Amino acid sequence: MAAGGTGGHMVPAHALAEELMARGHKVSLITDDRGAKIPGLFGGVQVNILPAGRLAGGIFGWLKAGRNILAGRKQARAFYRQLKPAAVVGFGGYPALPALLAAQGAGIATAIHEQNAVLGRVNRLLARKVDAIATAYPQVDRLPPACASKVELVGNPVRDEVLALRDRPFPKSDAELNVLVTGGSQGATVLSSVVPDGLTLLPEPYRARLNIVQQCRAEDIDRVRARYAELGLKAELATYLPDLPERLASAHIVIARAGASTIAELTAAGRPAILVPLPSATDDHQTSNAREMAKEGGARMVPQGEFTPERLAREIEALGLEPDALAEAAAHARACGRPDATRALADLVERIARTPGMDKIAVTEKTVSAPVQGALA
Repeated sequence: MAAGGTGGHMVPAHALAEELMARGHKVSLITDDRGAKIPGLFGGVQVNILPAGRLAGGIFGWLKAGRNILAGRKQARAFYRQLKPAAVVGFGGYPALPALLAAQGAGIATAIHEQNAVLGRVNRLLARKVDAIATAYPQVDRLPPACASKVELVGNPVRDEVLALRDRPFPKSDAELNVLVTGGSQGATVLSSVVPDGLTLLPEPYRARLNIVQQCRAEDIDRVRARYAELGLKAELATYLPDLPERLASAHIVIARAGASTIAELTAAGRPAILVPLPSATDDHQTSNAREMAKEGGARMVPQGEFTPERLAREIEALGLEPDALAEAAAHARACGRPDATRALADLVERIARTPGMDKIAVTEKTVSAPVQGALA
């Protein structure tokens, strides 16, 4: 597996690794320094760290990136000669680039998995040469037309705890209206600023039933807590929600960004949402991520520039506040889910692998043997 050092790349790579190991295959990981430090992933798996470069910073930045990519490719080739992998699977992120370039030069089967609805920069560089392209959405922007024949829709793998929610009924909303607000590590401040005032604009019968759980940045939490107290709304705030799957299980409405993992979990569990895409996301990919769920009626999408308390209240009412309307929106969200994503991706990797027999090795890219110079821009 070859994956850059963010959770968005590493979590689906980890899910595939677990599935392949359960099928009797050996797995290795290639990543960067950041990926190596993400806790709870790839325990007991051989990890290989390659130098990667960030294609930014003017001509000198590009030259440095080029040197790091060439060095990473050389190290990956030496690694493959020892390991003799059946396939190398890239999940995006800049460390994946030298790993897949080395595999292609060595005649090893290659595939990429794109978590977003816009093909990422590294995957765009690799798309024409890989054997297969696995996607998480039926429509993926910036995908070269010449690559259409090797695209397979598999979905985006999610944690087992979230996948288990798919078999649980949507919670009744007669007594309480549970709202979960999660902005992740990026850009949660705008949600903290808008959501309290937006929820207080809901009609009184609904406002009185609100039970709010909100993830906030540490620098925002005291301000947000004071604002909820001033508005008389019941809210539980935290900078981190270790029991997020259980919180998601009891939620009637989720207010969130539109990252690939967020969308995958919402659709796997079947939870209606108000989505506020992060405008600074590369290629505005979060807006594209939200497109399918919003089109099918499982979510309402609001651009951040239009995200005001008044707009939030209107969108929540449009999504539906009555139990039947919420349950219907939840069903639409669930219909967008692809619960077999991990299995489908593993099937694809087994099909393209060129080494016969059961002693196959999937290489997950992890780049750490030299100081990381950054990710490709």
